[in-house]
Amino acid sequence: MREVDVIGVRVEMPSNQPIVLLREVGGDRYLPIWIGAVEATAIAFAQQGVVPPRPLTHDLMKDMIAATGNDLSEVRITEMKDGVFYAVLVFGSGVEVSARPSDAIALALRTGSRIVCADDVLDEAGLEVPDEQEDEVEKFREFLDHVTPEDFESH
Repeated sequence: MREVDVIGVRVEMPSNQPIVLLREVGGDRYLPIWIGAVEATAIAFAQQGVVPPRPLTHDLMKDMIAATGNDLSEVRITEMKDGVFYAVLVFGSGVEVSARPSDAIALALRTGSRIVCADDVLDEAGLEVPDEQEDEVEKFREFLDHVTPEDFESH
């Protein structure tokens, strides 16, 4: 397992499909995962520190975990089958719960939990970005600085 950071979310054109982009810590591989608009908004809210007036689903999940006296130790992106990614929530008690990566990432960002990805998933779906393409990554980071959660709402 390799630790990954959440770079952010964006909308892929022309499909208008949101993706979350993860980057291998201490490496040069990126992992794009296509996600739903609601989850993109949840991830963007968490990254931007937006606190809604009423708890959204992932906020509720965080509150429920805390209320039960448990903690989320880490999120694991465990596999990819037929283009679909799978994740597991790992709790301090040792309990593991299957989850969609987008939900797991949104929850990890709210709880400060680390996110790790299986080596074989990074080997299969990770994109290695050579130094000369770092400019593109920097443009993506610049995009993330200006994107708002409302950009992911369905019209």
